[in-house]
Amino acid sequence: MEEELREELDMGIVKISDEVVGVIAGLAAAEIKGVVGMSAGLTGGITQILTGKKNLSKGVKVNVGEESASIDLFVVIEYGIRIPDVASQVQENVRKAVESMTGLTVSAINVFVQNVALPKEEGRVEDIQD
Repeated sequence: MEEELREELDMGIVKISDEVVGVIAGLAAAEIKGVVGMSAGLTGGITQILTGKKNLSKGVKVNVGEESASIDLFVVIEYGIRIPDVASQVQENVRKAVESMTGLTVSAINVFVQNVALPKEEGRVEDIQD
């Protein structure tokens, strides 16, 4: 989180941290139908358990340069959804959100599908007739 975007304005400097870009990207990815969640991995899960805080940039890795950013997203996809279509929609939505909110140019958005979520089976109740 040490890399920060700095933009000099008439009144001072605006800094946008990697974590802010990560939160924007994570929320934009979660808006897409077929994305069940983000995969935090082992370290992200341990951090959330120890701190007790919900990590809004979970499953997102961001590298911010001077005027551009590359973003890695680790997602969980719903079973039965066409993965290339979902990944393409995620890339487009994340690009629009990050570029419009931060003014950065997004150089790359890499989508890594970490898991497929199976639908939950509803308990079947069998009718017993006498």
